[in-house]
Amino acid sequence: MFENIYSSNAACKRHRAGSLAAERERYLQHCAEQGCTHASLYLKACCLLWIAERVQPSDLNAINSSRLRQIIHEGPLPANSPATATTLINTARPWFKFLGWWQEPTAEPIPFEENLELFVSWMRDERGLTPCTISQWRSRAATFLRWCFNTGRRFSTLSPEDIDAYFITYGAQRWSRISAGHVATMLRVFLRYAATQGTCSSTLADSIRSPRHYALESLPYALSWEDVQRVLATTNSSSELDVRDRAILMLLAIYGLRRGEVAALRLDQIDWAAGQLRIWRLKRRQPQVYPLVSTVAEALAQYVDTVRPKVLHPEIFIRTRAPRIPISAAGLYNIVSGRLRLLNIQAAHLGPHALRHACAARLLANGLSLKEIGDHLGHRSTSATMTYTKVDLVSLREVGDFDLGDLL
Repeated sequence: MFENIYSSNAACKRHRAGSLAAERERYLQHCAEQGCTHASLYLKACCLLWIAERVQPSDLNAINSSRLRQIIHEGPLPANSPATATTLINTARPWFKFLGWWQEPTAEPIPFEENLELFVSWMRDERGLTPCTISQWRSRAATFLRWCFNTGRRFSTLSPEDIDAYFITYGAQRWSRISAGHVATMLRVFLRYAATQGTCSSTLADSIRSPRHYALESLPYALSWEDVQRVLATTNSSSELDVRDRAILMLLAIYGLRRGEVAALRLDQIDWAAGQLRIWRLKRRQPQVYPLVSTVAEALAQYVDTVRPKVLHPEIFIRTRAPRIPISAAGLYNIVSGRLRLLNIQAAHLGPHALRHACAARLLANGLSLKEIGDHLGHRSTSATMTYTKVDLVSLREVGDFDLGDLL
């Protein structure tokens, strides 16, 4: 493998003579198979040799973050800059994990974990909630259970006063009024389910009162269409990164897709011959067929045909760095947020959902009804669509300019 990276015999000889040569070569081969570029392999090989020459025999099966930082910052000839240290850490950690030598920190135990896992199974198997909702509610329920344990409360004897104390002592400095309402909703469902299992009082859930929340009270955070066009303009090069991101941004802004729907989009969901795009709607739990807009079709074809790496994954969008695996929903947030911040665009939220809002606002400005907009966005009810169309500034200005003089 070293011969594929270095053209110099002296360099190959130096790497083969270095410590842990077999382990380094095996990992570099793995990275190459995952689609790592030659430049990236070159950098990894240099970093791994630097690390290998400084590890001790006691590190080989038991190294953790603290020990790795010690090697890099305190060993002989430590890293001479923060950027170099970061590169060494980001290279060494996956290598040690690949070899099975990395020690993960012990996860904090979750008190009353059996109650929590039964709740998770019920949400998944009985209620059929989306993975995103299950993950969020599991995290919030686990936080509540840890608070109960840390404050000496037994889950089986919780009282309404205990729930009030949770919101007052724990949530007051952490949650907005809207967030507190979401937590209250989750706790009601969780405690109502727990009561059916006989693990808490049956009257506890009904004692929870959410803070008053007014419908459509907050302003929308849609980007202007001019800002959407500015973001798209940042992807005009022919690099793999820009070609991929342009297709992603178009799907978010033109079709108003959710980030999870874009991340899960597969090659077989595009019907090139019929000019159709088949999306699995997360909320409706059913497919929805869209006409393939020519500009989007062109962007997708350019990515798939010219720069998408040749991997076996069915998902369309692949990471530009090794490992060459599909982009996650969190990765999509970073892509959009990074480009919006680069342009110094000011908005309440700078992520994929801002482009979804921009799509809804543009459809409203073009005269579509709430029902039509909701269908386009994959909503289950018209009330969900109202969130995206709370302020129509053009119509508002028309009202503001109306002269009431003739009517008085």
